[in-house]
Amino acid sequence: NCRGCPLRGLCHKTKGNRTIQRNHELIRLKAKAKALLLSEQGIAHRKRRCWEVEAVFGNIKQNMGFKRFMLRGLDKVETEIGLVAMAHNLKKVGLRA
Repeated sequence: NCRGCPLRGLCHKTKGNRTIQRNHELIRLKAKAKALLLSEQGIAHRKRRCWEVEAVFGNIKQNMGFKRFMLRGLDKVETEIGLVAMAHNLKKVGLRA
């Protein structure tokens, strides 16, 4: 009950009382995810992210300027991302040579 609260106007604008709902299943799943991330395996997995996939997507988005697909439809998008991946791999091979 918010009646008489000095912060009522900052909290909500309705005439009646504010209703707050909690999703207990979501809270449980978030706690489970946090526990997994903070476990030894979770920490080891997060340490690997920086040199596995994240750098590739960052390079494609930032350096190659690929932010959005130009085509529509799953087949066309698969073709487009395949071309982007080939360009990325060719660029990597060119840097080694």
